[in-house]
Amino acid sequence: MAQKYREFSQLNLPAMEQEVLAAWQASDAFQKSISLREGAPSFVFYEGPPSANGMPGIHHVISRTLKDLVCRYKTMKGFKVSRKAGWDTHGLPIELGVEKELGITKEDIGKKISVEEYNQKCREAVMRYKDKWDDITQKMGYWVNLQDPYITFENNYIETLWWLLSQLYNRGLLYQSVSIQPYSPAAGTGLSSHELNQPGTYKMVKDTSVVAMFKAVEASAPSFLLDLVPKENRGIFFLAWTTTPWTLPSNLGLTVGPRIEYVLVQSFNPYTSVPVNVVLAKSLVSKYFKAEAENGDFNAYKEGDKLIPWKILGAFPGSDLENCRYEQLLPYEANSPANAGGDPFRILLGDFVTTEDGTGIVHTAPAFGADDYKVGKKYDIGMLTMVDKQGKFVDGLGEFSNRFVKNYKDASDYIDVNVDISVKLKKENRAFKVEKYEHNYPHCWRTDKPVLYYPLDAWFIRTTAARDRMVALNNTINWKPRSTGEGRFGNWLENMVDWNLSRSRFWGTPLPIWKTDDGSEIKCIGTLEQLKEEIGKAGDLNGEDVRNPSNGIDLHKPFVDNIVLLSDSGKPMRRVPDLIDVWFDSGAMPYAQWGLDYEKLKAGDPKPFKAPFDHNYPADFIAEGVDQTRGWFYTLHAISSLLFDSVAYKTCVSNGLVLDKSGNKMSKRLGNVVDPFKTIEQFGADATRWYLITNASPWENMKFDL
Repeated sequence: MAQKYREFSQLNLPAMEQEVLAAWQASDAFQKSISLREGAPSFVFYEGPPSANGMPGIHHVISRTLKDLVCRYKTMKGFKVSRKAGWDTHGLPIELGVEKELGITKEDIGKKISVEEYNQKCREAVMRYKDKWDDITQKMGYWVNLQDPYITFENNYIETLWWLLSQLYNRGLLYQSVSIQPYSPAAGTGLSSHELNQPGTYKMVKDTSVVAMFKAVEASAPSFLLDLVPKENRGIFFLAWTTTPWTLPSNLGLTVGPRIEYVLVQSFNPYTSVPVNVVLAKSLVSKYFKAEAENGDFNAYKEGDKLIPWKILGAFPGSDLENCRYEQLLPYEANSPANAGGDPFRILLGDFVTTEDGTGIVHTAPAFGADDYKVGKKYDIGMLTMVDKQGKFVDGLGEFSNRFVKNYKDASDYIDVNVDISVKLKKENRAFKVEKYEHNYPHCWRTDKPVLYYPLDAWFIRTTAARDRMVALNNTINWKPRSTGEGRFGNWLENMVDWNLSRSRFWGTPLPIWKTDDGSEIKCIGTLEQLKEEIGKAGDLNGEDVRNPSNGIDLHKPFVDNIVLLSDSGKPMRRVPDLIDVWFDSGAMPYAQWGLDYEKLKAGDPKPFKAPFDHNYPADFIAEGVDQTRGWFYTLHAISSLLFDSVAYKTCVSNGLVLDKSGNKMSKRLGNVVDPFKTIEQFGADATRWYLITNASPWENMKFDL
């Protein structure tokens, strides 16, 4: 007798779905969809790990819908589709949340609260909303194995990361260097280039810009310049434009283009009306001088006149200015030349100088710019770092001492120090033009506060060594849409720099590098067993709590920082205090989700991961939002390419952003966030899923309006 289906007089999708979900749970449908296909070909899927310290949003529903559609389809086609859940449990999102909750800043850790107590708070916070995530996973009908997830703070996961890092180190792909890197004072740590290129990190801002006047030292000025200036006004000034006046106390050089044509212009300072002779690129003269005032009557000019007379006294290539000296612009006790080292306050030559904007002369502060650092090192002009890691001027800078260079504390009474610097220069006849300048400026992806470029002693992964291979492997990936792989991702690979791995934080995977105090000997630890062996060799260098910990070794701060190792020459070795970039955690999930197999390690297997790995790499399919192009998609690809000369995934779907009905990005601050729980409760999961994938192409940004 045929089964008679129940009739519904009124369709209540949410109620029907509850019955379906209950039936699936009672019959263990998800697990059976896998176990019944034992022996069938596998379709490998990787779940990008969300962080459970925040609530799930509607944007998580669209990416999970796409994942579920493909995985269910492949299941119906006869494939065995295992789906292992994962949790991203380290990094800034957790730390900043705990700091806010405790009412502290990074500087308070180790003072008001111990590192051990702080990290315990982080450990408790990471799974705060796990129940909510599990709930939305079930309610939306997303099939993924929540019973056996990979968790990035667990020792077996961290140990696998250490092994991967040791392989990079052994191949010369992990190295230490002092260089100028993006640094977030608000977060208290350096950032990688891919973090700096997350969507929304560059924001249009209006900053105070200044064309500063650096006075040439007459005794060192080229004779041809001195021959050009009038006898009654011998002063010569080099004009240099900057949008970061806070870097001027750290100035040590001025860089010109050797083949750029420069001119010496006689005129008056527009603020003080003092007669001046200024040097700038010839092609930029019209930015600062009006054509109708050229060769005007200098004797008739008086203060307040709108037309300021000017004339070109001579022209010359930048190469003729090399090593010409100038007076320090803002001299104070802290930035005295003796503190800089080297031979500062000279004109330098650099091919990076352009005439697209500014004056054609680049104010050069080696501490705060990559090009500045390189040219400064070439000419040995030294370095001054007049801003500390909190984003404040150091002591000994007169009226600017201890002032924030940006409003990092959201202080309502913040007075812009850049304005005050510009005002001082105007009064002292050292500013030729001051104005507001609108430009794109980088911000921290987690604190939303301005980033500085800062000299950092950091550890890097030499990703540039495999650039060509990474590009070639990327060309084999099936990208949906193709434009993401060829454009956004492909262009990123073509122009990538080495990966800044170091993070000066507390809750995360420690860098497994131990060094002697003089830095002459280094050990990179690859496994927990190796660490235990090294502790044994060190003997009494470690206390009983390290040699025989009651609860085993916790591979987190502060415990690993207390471990002292012994070098081959008998010197004590201490761990480099850095953590690693949290994006390495998630990018290593193809390997760390299974952990290390010590039998394979002993046998010398180049991929010594536990058995499930063998038929779960690479992935056939991954899917996340387009914002992961320079996040998870990149770190997966980089680690796999560098260590295993393989793609980490064969097909990648990058879905667009979910915007509000007006096309604005959703944020709690704007009050336009859509609650996925309420949406599913009102309309049902199927209706919500259908709406999300049919309202627009999955890879296009979608306006959510129900």
